[in-house]
Amino acid sequence: MHPSKDFKVDRALPPESDDLVEDLGLGTLFSAMAGADKFVLAVAKAAVLSPLRLPEEVLYRQRALADCAAHPGFAKELYSLATDALEAHEKVTFWSLNITPESLRYYSVQSLELLLGFLVRLRRLAESHRPDMASPAFARLCSMLPSELGDEYVKVLNSHLSELKLAGGLAMSAQLSPTNRGTAYLLHRAPVRRLRERMSRRSQASYSFSVPQRDDNDWHALGELQARGVNIAANALAQSVDHIVGFFASLRTELAFYVGCLNLQAALEAKGEPVCTPVPWPADRPGLCAEGLYDPCLSLGLSERVVGNDVSAEAKTLVVLTGANRGGKSTFLRSTGLAQLMMQAGMFAPATAYASGVCPAVFTHFKRDEDPAMTAGKLDEELARMSVTISRVSPRCLLLCNEPFASTNEREGSDIGRQVLLPLTRAGVKVVLVTHLFDLAESLHDGGTDNILFLRAPRQAGVPPFKLIEGPPEPTAYGEDVYRRVFGNSPNR
Repeated sequence: MHPSKDFKVDRALPPESDDLVEDLGLGTLFSAMAGADKFVLAVAKAAVLSPLRLPEEVLYRQRALADCAAHPGFAKELYSLATDALEAHEKVTFWSLNITPESLRYYSVQSLELLLGFLVRLRRLAESHRPDMASPAFARLCSMLPSELGDEYVKVLNSHLSELKLAGGLAMSAQLSPTNRGTAYLLHRAPVRRLRERMSRRSQASYSFSVPQRDDNDWHALGELQARGVNIAANALAQSVDHIVGFFASLRTELAFYVGCLNLQAALEAKGEPVCTPVPWPADRPGLCAEGLYDPCLSLGLSERVVGNDVSAEAKTLVVLTGANRGGKSTFLRSTGLAQLMMQAGMFAPATAYASGVCPAVFTHFKRDEDPAMTAGKLDEELARMSVTISRVSPRCLLLCNEPFASTNEREGSDIGRQVLLPLTRAGVKVVLVTHLFDLAESLHDGGTDNILFLRAPRQAGVPPFKLIEGPPEPTAYGEDVYRRVFGNSPNR
C-alpha cells in the first residue's frame, strides 16, 4: 500500500472520523467492502479515513489495485494464504507458563517448520503470477519471493531446523572465568562420527558421567547448563519467528484492503453502477471535475440504480448548491465527499470520470438533531461544532456543509455564513455548500467572484430528476417547500 513503509491498521484515526462516518454514510461502504470479514472491515475503515496526501502515493496504490482487479483470484488467494499462516501459527503455543530457553527453542523450531511451508506455497503462487503483474507493488513481491526463497535455500533451512531439534543430543562448549565459573556457553552441531570410528576402539578418549535417575539436584543443574547452551540459539530462533509472522501479518493487512476494494467493486457492478480510476491533481490545484458522479452508499441501499451528476468546478474553491428540496443536493454533497475519500485511499471512484486535487483532510458540517437534554440551543451547538472544525481545518482541505446556520432566521444565518465561509475560501479551503438561505446564496452570487460555481436542483412535477444544473440561485426555488412544511399540502390545491 506504500512504496517504502507498512500500513498500520491500528493507527489513530483523525478526530473528524466519526462525523465523516455519520454524515457520509460510510458504514454502508465499509460493510460492502468487508462482507463477513471483520479484519477487512477494520482495514477498510483505517484506509479510507486516513487519506493519502501525495498524488504519487495515490497512483502507486491505484496501480496495485489495477493488478488485483485484473487478477482477483490471485489477490484473494494471497490473502487467504497469509490468514491461514497466521491462524496456524497461533495454534503453536506454549503449554507451560514457565518459558525456558529449551521450551522457546522447541516452540520456535515448530513454528519455523510450519511457517516455512507457507512461505514455499507463497513463493510458488508468486512465481506463477509474476509475468502478469504490472504494478511496482506486486511486481516487486512476485520477484522478491522466488529470489530469496529458492529451492536450495529452503533445503538448507530445513537441514538447520532438523539439527536444531537436537535429536542426536546437545553439544555445547563453555569457558572458565577467572573465578572458575562457566562462561561463554555456545551451542555446537552434534558431532557426527563415521561408522568405522564408532566401531574402532582407538577412538579419542573422553570423560563422561551419568546422573542418577532420582538425583533431582543434579538433574536441575544439568537443566541449567542445557538452558545456557541453547539460550542464544533459542533467542535467534524466536526473533526469526517474529520476523516471519510480522511479514505475514503485514501481507494480510495490505491485501485485506485490496480484497475489500474488490468486494465493493463487485457489489456496485452487480447493480450496473460505473466505477472509474480517478485522476489525483496536486494539492495546490483547486476544484474538481466529474461525470456521472453518484453516491455508492445510497445505491447499495436501493434496488434500482441512482442518478449521477456531472460537474465542472476546476479552479473553483466554493461550490454552492441551491434549489428544490429533495432534488439531489445532499446526495451530491455526500457523493463528492465519498469520491474524494475513495480517491485518496487509492480506490476507484463512483463515477464514469473523476478528477480532483488531493487534500490534507475532509471535513463535514451537517445538521444535527435537537439536543434532548436542552443544555444548548441548536444554533449554539452548531456554532460550537463549526468552531472546532475551523480550529482543525487547514488550507487545501475540503469542507462539506449541509444547510449550515438554518436554525436561526435567514438574515442572521446568512450573515453568519458569510463571516465563516468567505474567510475559509480566501485561506484556500475548498468548500461545497448546500443552503436554503437565499440571502446567503444571492450575496455570494452577486459578489461576482470567479472561484464560485453555482448549481441548482430544478423543480419538476412528479418524480424529481435529481440532476443538478449550473445556474444562479432563485428566490422562488423553494417557496413551495416552505409552504408544504408549514401547511402540509400544495398551494395549488
